[in-house]
Amino acid sequence: MLDTVSPERLLARADLCARWAGLTLGAGVAQAFATMDSDEMAMPFVSAVTSFGLCAVGGVLLGDSLTPAPREAVRTAGLAPRRVRDHVPPRMAPLLVFQTACLVLLLAVGVAVADADGQGRSGRALAVTCAIGGTRRLGPWPGLFYATPVLVSLALGTAACFWALRRITHRPCDNQQRHDRSWAITAAWGLLVSSQLLLVLGMIGRVLFYSRCAGMLGNITALVIYPLGLLSLFTLGWCLFTIVVPRAVDDE
Repeated sequence: MLDTVSPERLLARADLCARWAGLTLGAGVAQAFATMDSDEMAMPFVSAVTSFGLCAVGGVLLGDSLTPAPREAVRTAGLAPRRVRDHVPPRMAPLLVFQTACLVLLLAVGVAVADADGQGRSGRALAVTCAIGGTRRLGPWPGLFYATPVLVSLALGTAACFWALRRITHRPCDNQQRHDRSWAITAAWGLLVSSQLLLVLGMIGRVLFYSRCAGMLGNITALVIYPLGLLSLFTLGWCLFTIVVPRAVDDE
């Protein structure tokens, strides 16, 4: 006798396949960008990280759209309105918001202090003046040239994920399903944020590594970016694991 698979199991499998498909597509597109021939040293990596994060977000949103609203009436208990913040991870969500603020702040500072590179192209390097040796222009630096695609993708991903979270919060479904899908979407957004933050921190760290005259400002910056990089690696791993498992991973 053949076992039958319930529609709920089929939808759960479709959701998981969509998540995996988004990650797989993102990995393929990222590899294509990272290995393409370009005069720019860093732009292929910026495009790779950005495309991977956006594909991961798209896969999770596609998986959520494959699950229709239940046809039966859903019982409600209480008159309190449902809020988005009641269904997102209580600890990881504020941490991801903090990382987003750090990413935007680093890009704003990077754009403000950026200078032209050795070929005169603006917004791609950092001018460092040494006591001996004059001024050096080190790059790649997260100036306007590199910050623009990062900020655009961050804005698009944030808007799409927030819309999906509001849709899940207010649509009729059981609380466990709402909980799982909200965590998956938060993780997809966090994957986009963490990967881009790691990219920006790597660019800043590389410039500091090759600069021998950054002084006290360089030491203070290093004390900030290295712990922030470790934090981003942790959240990146949590986001990946939360996306690929059927149920949300508790962070409490």
